[in-house]
Amino acid sequence: MRLITLLSAAFSAAMLGLAAGAVWMLPTMALQRPLPALALVAGALLALAIRSWVRPAGRVAGILAAGATVLAAAYVGVLTAAARIAGSMGIGMLDALRGAGLAMLLDLAQLAVRPSDLVFTLAGALLAAWIAGRPPRKAS
Repeated sequence: MRLITLLSAAFSAAMLGLAAGAVWMLPTMALQRPLPALALVAGALLALAIRSWVRPAGRVAGILAAGATVLAAAYVGVLTAAARIAGSMGIGMLDALRGAGLAMLLDLAQLAVRPSDLVFTLAGALLAAWIAGRPPRKAS
């Protein structure tokens, strides 16, 4: 039974990470520049969400929150690459996602990564692990 609970928590953390990456994409596209500092915000919010359902909060919650933060950062890179393809070819976002394929989008996202992106992603993952690993405060 513990394995099913762990797999369910991992799946939920991954889905939250993808959702956070999609939300992160909105200001990135609105400002038309990378916003790596949002990894800190995404990491903190993901950690709070994950900590609220993983019991007891601790190492597992921290690992899941850090992984979700890294997944969010990777996903925003993939979505940004797809948006650039869509814009340059004059096609829709879904067509760009389907046409380019995951391998090409990952390669394009990797080419766009700067050292500051990695630093903020690592900092966001560490912050997420720290927040999620702490037990929630009890109501007074």
